[in-house]
Amino acid sequence: MSEFWSTRRIVVTGGAGFLGSVLVENLKQKGAREVLVPRHKDYDLTAVEAVRRMYEAMKPDVVFHLAAVVGGIGANRRHPGKFFYDNLMMGVQLMEEGRRRGLAKFVAVGTVCAYPKFTPVPFKEDTLWNGYPEETNAPYGLAKKMLLVQSQAYRQEYGFNSIFLLPVNLYGPNDNFDPESSHVIPALIKKCVDAREAGADHIVCWGTGSASREFLYVDDAAEGIALAAARYSESEPVNIGSGFEISIKDLVEKIARFTGFAGEIRWDASKPDGQPRRCLDVSRAQEKFGFKAWTGFDEGLRKTIAWYEAQRA
Repeated sequence: MSEFWSTRRIVVTGGAGFLGSVLVENLKQKGAREVLVPRHKDYDLTAVEAVRRMYEAMKPDVVFHLAAVVGGIGANRRHPGKFFYDNLMMGVQLMEEGRRRGLAKFVAVGTVCAYPKFTPVPFKEDTLWNGYPEETNAPYGLAKKMLLVQSQAYRQEYGFNSIFLLPVNLYGPNDNFDPESSHVIPALIKKCVDAREAGADHIVCWGTGSASREFLYVDDAAEGIALAAARYSESEPVNIGSGFEISIKDLVEKIARFTGFAGEIRWDASKPDGQPRRCLDVSRAQEKFGFKAWTGFDEGLRKTIAWYEAQRA
């Protein structure tokens, strides 16, 4: 593995972000000597001129495309146009310019939001096209799913070595805790800690609590992506997940308990639940490149809460 990485010049878009920063460290630990991260202030990857400048300056052999404009249900509802355009343009142009430059490998990181709203659980990669995504996530999910179409088309016509991965919802230390754009776990951790510190007698959560989600610890996700890059070179998409499912109701109760919030949990059913269920079939990743998540959910959740509490302190 170290020989594979030590000879390659790598670019990680979104490499300063939550998942990207963990992946960068993972690759360095595997022996990668040159891991470069294009910063948004220098390269607006929605603009083709910036993409070309990035390739010219960094001259990568392998590109991991993790950069995304994304948020929770609220942000998705407020910015469907921006989320569609920015994510589509970044991915399409990065892959096209990489192909033109003879890139050795392109690793496109998609999203579980690409799956149809009503998908049999556990989600199998072969069901990816069997319906329309959940409405609030659809513009983002479909923009990312176009990278799968592009990846397969480019492999067929040009022999371009690109792969497409579908990670489930991630969590862990250094996640985004901004209530305007955070996903469910950091949003709930912040809500419970704020309520505990304020002495509030209740919190209000969106939806009914009946929806379920699967979560993957960020270090596990980075390992899965790195393994796929080194060991997988096929056209079919691959889920990256834990194979573990929990209802939002149970999740909130667990986070309240772990953060020490003892008040009432109230549900605002006028707000959307999002996709009814999410849980991935993770057998293809294990079969094709030997990935299996190892961090237990309680362990990962406690680490995430501990990190957040330390940052506040």
